[in-house]
Amino acid sequence: MTKQLKLAATALGLILAAGAAQAQVTCGANTGTAATGAPILVGGIHGNAAPGDFSASTQAAAAYFACVNANGGINGRPIEYLVENDQWNPELAAQAASKLITDQGVVAMVGNGSFVEMAVNARTYQDAGIMTMASACAVSECFESPSIVSTNQGPLASTIGAAQYMVEAQESKNISCIGLAIPNVGPWSCGAMEGYMASKGLTGSSVYLNPASPDVNSGLLEAVASGADTILVNLPAGLALAFMKAAEEQGMVEGYKWASSTPLYDRSVPAALSDVWDGRMFVNAELTPWDKGGPDAINWLAVLDAYAPDAPRDTFSQSGFVSAKFFVQAMLALDPAKLDDRAAVNAAIKGIVGYESDLLCGPYYVGEADRHMPNHAGTMVVVKGDGFETVRDCYEYDSPYFAPIFENEKALGLN
Repeated sequence: MTKQLKLAATALGLILAAGAAQAQVTCGANTGTAATGAPILVGGIHGNAAPGDFSASTQAAAAYFACVNANGGINGRPIEYLVENDQWNPELAAQAASKLITDQGVVAMVGNGSFVEMAVNARTYQDAGIMTMASACAVSECFESPSIVSTNQGPLASTIGAAQYMVEAQESKNISCIGLAIPNVGPWSCGAMEGYMASKGLTGSSVYLNPASPDVNSGLLEAVASGADTILVNLPAGLALAFMKAAEEQGMVEGYKWASSTPLYDRSVPAALSDVWDGRMFVNAELTPWDKGGPDAINWLAVLDAYAPDAPRDTFSQSGFVSAKFFVQAMLALDPAKLDDRAAVNAAIKGIVGYESDLLCGPYYVGEADRHMPNHAGTMVVVKGDGFETVRDCYEYDSPYFAPIFENEKALGLN
């Protein structure tokens, strides 16, 4: 298939999906009447600058909240969603949290997505009594904090999931993980992959790129020099595509097995690739594939078509939608008199247990714990034609890292 045909097919698929889903938009109380009461202030922070744009999560949350506001809001009150961009800058991340929490007085944080802000603000959220319902987490602090819970899995779980599939289904013996040289991102996630490989008596290694000036060609050569039979790309989508292009230009695609963590599961990716990648790049999806057609999968696309037509359709977007939906579900069950009470709102968030969505492979929960990772099972897809084909449905990941998570679930009666 030529690049022009691939782009046309992708565009047609989006048009057909939009047409099929548009009539099925449902949000919150779904009254069909706009909320007119005093607004409920909710905040969100994303990162959008080099090395990547994580705003898909807050865009999807904003779209869902807009839909809720058009359908009765929270007991007649609209959500005013205040979003800040940390620009991957720690100082700006701290300022953004302070502005939202202290100056503007938000009662909750929903849809956050960044490399930076969770690491900077985890303690701030804890001190403010805010349980942040994040959606595009990528750093260790996001999953090892009592004050943050995310609907996405982050690079550690997704990388382990991708490696596990490649070992079990593609017979990989030696995997090289390509990550960013950010200690609580690349070494944290690729290092866990190395631990998984070692636990199976296999070989794992890592190559880290400088996020400020990534040299994809040198990174590729270093991965090849490791003796790997499989290259696992654990990078933001734009940088991952640049790495893959370098591999293609150097004629190294066909000599290796290829896998990726979630960022490459983006509806725009197949059209950006040449045919050499068809059936060759296996991608871990932290949420379920959108072509499964479940109620939330359909509604997610319908909400974006109606309220954010230009927003990305990717895993972070799915996560932002689910976070916003679960927040609204919890708020609709809260005493309306307590919707401006930050302590009551966040107690309701912590009280979430067993919420379900067809976009997730298991139940979503929060609870009181020193770490949170309710999403630790995923699916595998492969680039195929103008889209993706599922090659393995929901499966649990195999790593000692998840032991304390399973203990938390046991205490909540979830396993």
